[in-house]
Amino acid sequence: MKDLKYLAAFSIPVMAFIGLYLKGYWVWATPVFAFVCIPVLELIFPVDTKNLQPEEANSKLKHKLFDWLLYLNLPVVYGLVLFALVLVSNQHLVTYEFVGLVISVGIVLGVNGINVGHELGHRQTTNERFIGKALLLPSFYMHFYIEHNFGHHLHAATPEDPATAKYNQSVYSFWLTSSIRQYFNAWNIQKKLLKNNNRSFFSIKNDMLWFTLFQIGYLMVIALTFGTTALIFAVLAGIVGFILLETVNYIEHYGLLRLKTNSGRYERVKEIHSWNSNHVIGRIVLYELTRHSDHHYKSSKKYQVLDCHEESPQMPFGYPTSMVLAMVPPLWFKIMNKRVPRSMILE
Repeated sequence: MKDLKYLAAFSIPVMAFIGLYLKGYWVWATPVFAFVCIPVLELIFPVDTKNLQPEEANSKLKHKLFDWLLYLNLPVVYGLVLFALVLVSNQHLVTYEFVGLVISVGIVLGVNGINVGHELGHRQTTNERFIGKALLLPSFYMHFYIEHNFGHHLHAATPEDPATAKYNQSVYSFWLTSSIRQYFNAWNIQKKLLKNNNRSFFSIKNDMLWFTLFQIGYLMVIALTFGTTALIFAVLAGIVGFILLETVNYIEHYGLLRLKTNSGRYERVKEIHSWNSNHVIGRIVLYELTRHSDHHYKSSKKYQVLDCHEESPQMPFGYPTSMVLAMVPPLWFKIMNKRVPRSMILE
């Protein structure tokens, strides 16, 4: 039964559904739950650093429940988006309700959309990768699949990686630099992949071209079916979704850098190049994303068997709490700068 703990990840869309259904001040239930209630729970519940024994890990890898818990996010996310579009196009909402619903649905797109899409994007089967890419669509971040898998995991914790926040860089600056650089990096990676396989720009294998067409088509369908208000809602919710992702990116590698070897190349990615968190609530709600060090150590490793590495830099709080702290740069710098290894700080 304890494996069902990951059902808690659906608490975010449940709160968003409540907001959509009840409206009024309930539209703010999701952000309050995600960034007030969960951080409080993280302070109450103990940190769990235990790792699975090999036989237990093998058992969990064979259990399809963990995969289906990911797949279920596809109908949940799109069902919630559809419900929201119908609502905003047919009912008059006051400004605070509209804004609250934008943020609520955006949080779902980030947590149950992009985060799960990230996990499935590392899988080897075509069907799982398809679901992963589909979950990136409503946030207009399908290019994340290419940049993350072929760029970030190669360049993480180096200045060449747009998804690695620099020491003393604020999260607000990072939103801009990371989102823009990741998009153009994705195109550059795609062009190299096409060139290496002797394919033209208009090849059927040009994923970036397909991603662009799918995302434009998504917005066109919304505009033609639900109208201008729904289109504005979808665009804003998508932006909230990818800003949430970029905030997670910010705290995952903040200030950490791989050193160069005598040959001039960067040392390989190690457990020390990602911030790790063992706060149980964040681990469950984010499908173990907080054990990020092990994810970079072996990116194909499934979420339910990720380990804690003692040598990894440990965050003093869980990821949800850390995201809130990042919104106040002076407080973030005061807490985190002293935890960044001195050898990684560029003078």
